[in-house]
Amino acid sequence: MAITATISVPFTSPSRRTLASVNSLSPRSTRSTLPTPQRTFKYPNSRLVVSSMSTETAVKTSSASFLNRKESGFLHFAKYHGLGNDFVLIDNRDSSEPKISAEKAVQLCDRNFGVGADGVIFVLPGISGTDYTMRIFNSDGSEPEMCGNGVRCFAKFVSQLENLHGRHSFTIHTGAGLIIPEVLEDGNVRVDMGEPILKASDVPTKLHANKDNAVVKSELVVDGVIWHVTCVSMGNPHCVTFSREGSQNLLVDELKLAEIGPKFEHHEVFPARTNTEFVQVLSNSHLKMCVWERGAG
Repeated sequence: MAITATISVPFTSPSRRTLASVNSLSPRSTRSTLPTPQRTFKYPNSRLVVSSMSTETAVKTSSASFLNRKESGFLHFAKYHGLGNDFVLIDNRDSSEPKISAEKAVQLCDRNFGVGADGVIFVLPGISGTDYTMRIFNSDGSEPEMCGNGVRCFAKFVSQLENLHGRHSFTIHTGAGLIIPEVLEDGNVRVDMGEPILKASDVPTKLHANKDNAVVKSELVVDGVIWHVTCVSMGNPHCVTFSREGSQNLLVDELKLAEIGPKFEHHEVFPARTNTEFVQVLSNSHLKMCVWERGAG
């Protein structure tokens, strides 16, 4: 299911703003291609609900025909979520520039006065031989390289726009390189995220690296507490922690995520900021994870 709606907004030409530029830093280089797939991840189906927003009486219509409407001055969108990570999806195939600016995206993402979302995703024409280009504005107006949950939602949205059925795949140009999602017969989406990057300077992080130039189980001091962290890039930076000093295993439900998350994200050792995964080991086969997402919370 998907939420489809219309709102009236002025269309302005946005300036591209990266997460690095938000921090007054030069943007890091990104990969143009990803290595041969090593691993794949199968994700559950995205969920949608059909709805409309209007000051007049809503006219019942299919979500596909609704998205095809092109009234001037109106922005048509769909709302998807993947594991609770929710996005406004915009069909932008007729232009290589997003239909709204980063500032307007912030307003759309506001959960009190806007639609409410973690970010706005644009389906743009492909470049460099790809079928589509994916760009994202986070709820704070910054632009990440890519997002795993966002790619899943992107794939389902494109399938709806193109009226695709059965098993299919397509190529997407992202700031992190080439991504090829595969929509399976049962509607699930499989995405090859590529090999993780462990080289400290490519994550990037200023934390002390080991002899392999990787940051694994290193100490990071946050608010006077020592955390044991591993840093990795999947095209965007991640800091993963399983424990802190005095505790062998995290209890993620007890974390005050809204307080500790920003302190990791904006820590000086992460020049491009970072996503943070707090992980609790439940058993040899089960983990419980709480995520603070860079630019979205």
